[in-house]
Amino acid sequence: MRKRKKKGKSHSTRPAREGPPTWVKYTPEEVENLVIDLARKGNPPSMIGIILRDQYGIPLVKQIVGKKISEILEEHNLAPELPEDLSNLIRRAIRVRRHLEEHPKDYHSKRGLQLIESKIRRLAKYYKRVGKLPPDWKYEPGRISIFS
Repeated sequence: MRKRKKKGKSHSTRPAREGPPTWVKYTPEEVENLVIDLARKGNPPSMIGIILRDQYGIPLVKQIVGKKISEILEEHNLAPELPEDLSNLIRRAIRVRRHLEEHPKDYHSKRGLQLIESKIRRLAKYYKRVGKLPPDWKYEPGRISIFS
C-alpha cells in the first residue's frame, strides 16, 4: 500500500494578482452592471462568469470589482434562494431517483444516489453553519420537486 499519493499537476493555476490585468478595459462599474444584467436574464453565477470570460474577455470579476459574482448578486437581491452547488446536487439526485423508478435493480445507481444525498446533507450542514440556509432547512427527497 502506498503511503503517499502524489497527484498530477496538469491543471492550470490562476496567477496571484492584486489588481485587474492591464489589458482589461472595463471599469468596475461596467463589470458590475454586466453581472446584474446577466443575472436578470436568468443566468446562474457560474454561467455569468463563463459569459464574461468568453464574450467580454474578463478573466476574473473579483480582480476588477473586488467582490465575487455571488456577493454582487446578494447586494442587489438577485442571488438564488439555494446556493448553486446545492441546487445542482439536488437536481442530480432527482434525475437519479427518476432513473431508479424505471430501473429498480440498478444497484450502482442506488449507491450513487446515496453518495449524492450524503453530499447534499454535508453541504446543507455547512450552509446552515455559515448562515446561507435557515437553521430549520432540511433535505427531503420526496418533497423537493421544483427543479425538474
